[in-house]
This record gives sequence, C-alpha cells and structure tokens, in this order.
Amino acid sequence: MNGNEKTGDLYRLVEVMRVLRGKNGCPWDREQNHESLKPYMVEETYEVIDAIDNGNDSELREELGDLLLQIVFHAQIANEEGRFTIDDVARAIVAKLERRHPHVFGEVSVRDSSEVLRNWEAIKKKEGKKSVLDGVPRGLPALLKARRTQEKVKRAGFDWKNWRGPVSKVKEELKELVDAIEVKNRKKVDEEFGDLLFSMVNLSRFLDIDAEESLRKSVEKFSRRFRYIEKKITDEGPKPMEEHTLDELDELWEESKKVLKS
Repeated sequence: MNGNEKTGDLYRLVEVMRVLRGKNGCPWDREQNHESLKPYMVEETYEVIDAIDNGNDSELREELGDLLLQIVFHAQIANEEGRFTIDDVARAIVAKLERRHPHVFGEVSVRDSSEVLRNWEAIKKKEGKKSVLDGVPRGLPALLKARRTQEKVKRAGFDWKNWRGPVSKVKEELKELVDAIEVKNRKKVDEEFGDLLFSMVNLSRFLDIDAEESLRKSVEKFSRRFRYIEKKITDEGPKPMEEHTLDELDELWEESKKVLKS
C-alpha cells in the first residue's frame, strides 16, 4: 500500500496478499507468477458461473471472493516488480467506465442500449483500436469467442436481417461438410465443421440462446441418461455394458428419457 493509510476489507485482502508474498510468507504463494496463476483465474471464473447457475448467494459470495483474490494476487506481483498497483488497476477501470459512458458522465444523449454499444465501439476506435474485433480475447472458449466476434461485427452493421439468414447458412455449411466427408478431404472436413459450428452460434445469437450454456445443458442431460443406463445394468446383474447389444442399450436410453423426463 506504499505507506498510505487505507482501511476496509478490500485493503485488508491486499495486505494479506502482501504478507503471503513476503519474506516470511507462504512458500507456495511466493513461487507464483502471472503465468503459473493463469489456470486458477480460469477455474475461479467458471466456479463463479456455477454459483450463479445454482442460485446460491452464499456460494456466489465465496466464489466472487476467490476470483477477487486472483486479481489482487496479480496486482501484488506487479507491485513487487514496480509496474503497477491495485490502486492503478482500479483507477484505470474507473477512468475507462467514465470515458466510455458519456451518456452518463457527460453530455451525450442515447435512445437505447444498441446506441450505447455503437458509441462504445466508436470510443474504442478513438482510443486507438484498429478493428472492431480488437478486444476479443484469443484465449476465450471457442463458442464464446464466436459469439463475441459476431456481436462485434453486428455493431459495425455487418449482420443478417433476421434468423432466416443464419438458418440458410447452417443448411449451406452442413451440405458443404457432407460433401467434404464424401470426398474424404480431411482438411476440408475440419474447415467445414468449424464453419458449421460458427453458423450454429450465429443462429443461437438470433434466437437469444447462449450456445455455451445450451450445450452444457445438453451434456448434463446426456450424462444423467447415461448414468441411468449404467445403474440399470449394474442393478440387473453381472453382465457388463460392453456385452449388451446396441439395441438393448438404445431401449434403456429410451427408458431413461421416460423415467427422468428430461
């Protein structure tokens, strides 16, 4: 804290991290750097998302704290190297928020949220962004990255008029994928499969569906049904799943759908 008198739980957290990284602190914490902490940042972000999905305030409060810890951790490392402090982090985001919300902190008037987003992109260009796609993190999960990319170009006016456009594109990309499979062109199959996924994400955007969340729910639904089949086979006797015919397994699959009703 560079000698400044600061109070409150947030700065208590900053101080705790300073001690943990100090000479008599925790060996593990002292060994960490920006690179080694990257997996924890991703993990904590997903745990926050799980807490939101669970609708549990106590869990959400705890997971937000874990995520905040990662931010403080990175800032402390930078502070030790004389690059920036947690105050610099806060000061920069406050300045950015005020600069990019002239309709709140300035004299600009807007009609709706769409105009807010257009102004946001225009301001970013004035700040030196060369493309509307600047700012889409390279490390985002692919489905989310596709969604963010499509949202960015929409703000530049590059978009379909309605959902029928992306539906037509999905059909087109599916045909191109089938054609590539039939001619056994592995490179083309990979390319067309990606194009199909990208088009599906675009369709999800028009339908106001989160593709990542929708796929996650489908995976969970599949897992519940598969676990039902596993338990059913285990309960019925010694015959392992591998010795059941596909028809037998399919019959259990249909049964799981009726029993689980999801």
